[in-house]
Amino acid sequence: MASFIIQGGCRLSGEITPQGAKNEALQVICAVLLTPEEVIIENIPDILDVNNLIALLGEMGVETKRLAESAWSFKAGNVNIDYLQSPEFMKKSASLRGSVMIIGPLVARFGKATLPKPGGDKIGRRRLDTHFLGIQKLGADFIYDDAQQVYNITAKKLQGAYMLLDEASVTGTANILMTAVLAEGETTIYNAACEPYLQQLSKMLNRMGARISGVGSNLLRIEGVRSLGGVRHRILPDMIEIGSFIGMAGMTGSAITIKNVAYDDLGIIPDTFRRLGIRLERKDDDIYIPAQKEYEIDTFIDGSILTIADAPWPGLTPDLISVLLVVATQAKGSVLIHQKMFESRLFFVDKLIDMGAQIILCDPHRATVIGTGKRPVRATTMTSPDIRAGIALLIAAMCADGKSTIHNIEQIDRGYQNIDVRLNQLGANIMRLD
Repeated sequence: MASFIIQGGCRLSGEITPQGAKNEALQVICAVLLTPEEVIIENIPDILDVNNLIALLGEMGVETKRLAESAWSFKAGNVNIDYLQSPEFMKKSASLRGSVMIIGPLVARFGKATLPKPGGDKIGRRRLDTHFLGIQKLGADFIYDDAQQVYNITAKKLQGAYMLLDEASVTGTANILMTAVLAEGETTIYNAACEPYLQQLSKMLNRMGARISGVGSNLLRIEGVRSLGGVRHRILPDMIEIGSFIGMAGMTGSAITIKNVAYDDLGIIPDTFRRLGIRLERKDDDIYIPAQKEYEIDTFIDGSILTIADAPWPGLTPDLISVLLVVATQAKGSVLIHQKMFESRLFFVDKLIDMGAQIILCDPHRATVIGTGKRPVRATTMTSPDIRAGIALLIAAMCADGKSTIHNIEQIDRGYQNIDVRLNQLGANIMRLD
């Protein structure tokens, strides 16, 4: 188990460029299974979850080739479907949450798929009903082997259908979309997720020959085609990493510039940080955060305590809730953080309380933060429970008084590329111990 040793109190300065978006990368890399032709994807982040997915595809028979630091070539001309029954596939795909999105492309192109119950973050129940119900409506049969905890999916013929999703699941919409593009006839997906990363997937599939309309809305129409071709695609910058850097700058009182952020695709993220009192300026497609001695949480118009809650796009992404919570601990004022989607994602706050943060955990979904107004928190030893809590704990340690240790940083590495090296170049003091 690797660890970070962080010396708190260091000011950051300079410029940093966000990595490619992890959540988009997992979707578009799975989409290469839809065609035997070459697909080139640029701006792929060099992180554990993405690298594991690329390795998994390689073992399935997909030709993978690294063209540059963040560009890969994929050619799924000779996929070994029998590999899906092997113990190696079962073990590797079960440890990777993103592997669930290979179901759609495999069923669409080959008529069958196998998937063990996927793993990933321990942030509570993350059901797959939306994925499975949608793909079933297109004509696939699902059989669950309870003894082996494996899903076996087959489809003799996929037929377009109308469906109203029970939730606007991002990965669920992506999986159904990748199945529907090769189904016969028209598919209508209502209550579809419409995040920028879903829009990116749709645009990529359309350039491959798919016929998807309604991109950017919650009503998608897909006219099935017989086959898809190759394409070159570039991944957006990671909005979660951008938000993490904004939070770091605010908490450490640092002035930094975040380069090439695709600002128009950030939605309400910048304004949410502004409501916590953090000043930030748009400069072309960059974000500049000036140094602040203090920042104060806004209130609602009637003076009541601000509530920040996650919601499907264009609402606030749940992946930034942990960062926003830790940023609020150093503000002046109070805020209620409401994490609606995952019942275990706020349980890391006990570590912040140990550091001296004033937080009341109301229940698994809500925490009230009473900002201390730039009073340094205590250094401590912690363990990262998941990707987003891990980066929140790292941010807290960077503004703590003294030296902190974070264990299990493999969780952070799953979502953040060389984060210690990149932050040290800005002036942080983070040492990695393997």
